[in-house]
Amino acid sequence: MSPMGLYLHIPFCFHKCHYCDFYSIVESPSAGQDRQAQLVDALIRELRHHQARLGPLRPRTLFVGGGTPTLLRPELWQRLLQALHDMDALEQAAEFTVEANPETVTPDLMSLLVRGGVNRVSIGAQSFQPPLLEALERHHQIASVPRAVQAARQAGIDNINLDLIFAIPGQTMAQLEADLDAALALEPTHLSCYNLIFEPATPLTQKMKLGQIQPLEEDLQRAMYDRVMTRLEHAGYEHYEISNWARQRADGSYHCLHNLIYWHNLDWLGVGPSAASHIRGRRWKNVPHLGRYLAGSPAPPTQDVEEPDPARHVGDSLMLGLRLRDGIALAWLDHHLDRNDPRWGVIDELIALGMLQRDSSRLCLTRQGLFVADSIIARLM
Repeated sequence: MSPMGLYLHIPFCFHKCHYCDFYSIVESPSAGQDRQAQLVDALIRELRHHQARLGPLRPRTLFVGGGTPTLLRPELWQRLLQALHDMDALEQAAEFTVEANPETVTPDLMSLLVRGGVNRVSIGAQSFQPPLLEALERHHQIASVPRAVQAARQAGIDNINLDLIFAIPGQTMAQLEADLDAALALEPTHLSCYNLIFEPATPLTQKMKLGQIQPLEEDLQRAMYDRVMTRLEHAGYEHYEISNWARQRADGSYHCLHNLIYWHNLDWLGVGPSAASHIRGRRWKNVPHLGRYLAGSPAPPTQDVEEPDPARHVGDSLMLGLRLRDGIALAWLDHHLDRNDPRWGVIDELIALGMLQRDSSRLCLTRQGLFVADSIIARLM
């Protein structure tokens, strides 16, 4: 059976943002090799390798992330998209997303992507305030965001996500309001708003350890998240996952179908350096190293290979499912948790504390619980 989701990783960036812990490398013409072409060839070989091993790849969703996928040259995009068509990988696709840095979006590239089957773009705005972009070491011009949105729409892509980050060191509530104003004025169908996390081994975390920057006070971070929820709800966006909001449409909603596959703990295949996969209960990750990935093609070296036992699978499903505002079906819990499982007692305690709520069919986080979701989820793992 084909995995429901297909993820492809393009690691190239023109600059490494200081908050980012995804595997990415700065693309430099002085490298002396056409690494972009080598990567695309290796991606196609890996796709064909998995097709031979798993059978036809006909996912419901495709997602190309990075790095900066839109940094890939147009002729290489053409080659990659043609390979996906030749493999019939788009035959059953309802959603095909490409991540984009606004500086790299052009009308020609958007038109090429649309012709290749792309119907959704995710644009990394992060902030509309130059000092905050500078604090993140994020290199793009503010005016490039509306230009990118316009280019996507003119090419025929109506489903557009904007990424925002809040709780940036030095950020004020007024700056957050201005960011929300600017994002909402562009009328995206989807918004991802992330509370900044100081990830290990990132330059931003190193600056914090050296005392060069300070995280915002927790009370201010909480107030910012509360403001994001209130503003987006009043603007007509459904808060369907801890950090994600979507507009409704006639045939449903603009939820990110690809990410829902992750949150429902379903099967997906990851292709490219550092890409993770979850197929039939088995998990693995391609090595996060372009040279080793290229050398190992078509079957790249992997790491973190595991086959979680049933108890771990239940814990993972709880962790992921509770991120969704609809939470988890009680019927699922009754089926997967033994009546003597201590987590039932934890659930009752969290309900009494007002962190979880249970109705006739589902268990989910309360609004109060959203502010401490990580600690709640950790207790149920």
